[in-house]
Amino acid sequence: MAQTTPQPRYIGTDPLQKQFASAVRRNVNAYFKENNISTKADIRLVPKTIALLAMYFAPLVLLVTVPMSAWWLVPLNIVMGIGLAGIGMSMMHDGVHGAVSNKQWLNKAMGSCMVLLGSTVFTWKILHNVNHHTHTNVDEHDQDIDPPAILRFSDHAPLKPIHRIQHVLAWFLYGLLTVTKIINDYFTLARFSKQGITKQHGINVPWEFVSMTITKILVIFMFIGLPLLLTDFTWWQVLLGFALMHFVAGLIMGSVFQLAHVVEGTEQPLPNSEGIIEADWAVHEMRTTANFAPRNRLVNWYVGGLNYQVEHHLFPHISHLHYSAIAPIVERTAREHNVPYTCKPTLRAALRSHFRRLYQLGHEEHPA
Repeated sequence: MAQTTPQPRYIGTDPLQKQFASAVRRNVNAYFKENNISTKADIRLVPKTIALLAMYFAPLVLLVTVPMSAWWLVPLNIVMGIGLAGIGMSMMHDGVHGAVSNKQWLNKAMGSCMVLLGSTVFTWKILHNVNHHTHTNVDEHDQDIDPPAILRFSDHAPLKPIHRIQHVLAWFLYGLLTVTKIINDYFTLARFSKQGITKQHGINVPWEFVSMTITKILVIFMFIGLPLLLTDFTWWQVLLGFALMHFVAGLIMGSVFQLAHVVEGTEQPLPNSEGIIEADWAVHEMRTTANFAPRNRLVNWYVGGLNYQVEHHLFPHISHLHYSAIAPIVERTAREHNVPYTCKPTLRAALRSHFRRLYQLGHEEHPA
């Protein structure tokens, strides 16, 4: 489980690689200065936000206002699931990273879209912004490679017989991501309280518990209660529709997140006996992260820059709208400093690479 051991330190020894972090910051900053543009979002985020919110809410409005066959629950909930995943990746994600605007209230507003997933901003910030972004692909520190024991995402995790089918099983379990997070938030909050993390961040645990519960009740009422009250759908039809929406959202988000780190070509280093990972932090991020489908316009628009994870991990406070522009700068700087830059050219290539990596992790105790 993440954060059970002392935090690793990142210390590089290669002089050329040690220069990479300052060089890539200098080159990327020069791009924004020379073009006189902000690192935050621009007008392009407005139509995207409207479209994603419409995909999420419009089908619900249709469901509760227009008499229809129960079969319509299937396509409408699929659309809501696609919208929900898009909101999480393109709106909430940038907001929580402070990448939307220089105005903190606007970042908080976008980040608060997390409530639409029935979850809480605080637990996400610690798990994602702090743990994952600081210690990417480091066993026992990055929860993204520390799934339930039924899956094995780390070279250093115990290999079990069930893992032999994880390359098939994982895709179903990804679909449970958002709906299980509704429940897991409570366990995560309890763990953070026990570890003293809530105290460090000034979080009132009882109030966070109450706020979290109210949020979840409201979301459940909106997507289960309203259809039960205002339509003729049976309870099981409504529940299946709700489950389908979350399965679609979870499958999309779970897959996209894993395509950046659990693919061929990314590393999973461990600290040495002194707690040191022998790489500067920026170089560590380059070794553990991959891009995918950079030329796919639909992917670029929909996943909120999560296909440019290299740029996102180096510059999480820059809006995803700029990643395609700065990616060539980052890649060129990496090549100049003998730093790896991993990119899968297409979405299909990334999916196949993740599939092969899951198979390898499920069959080899210590994959090469």
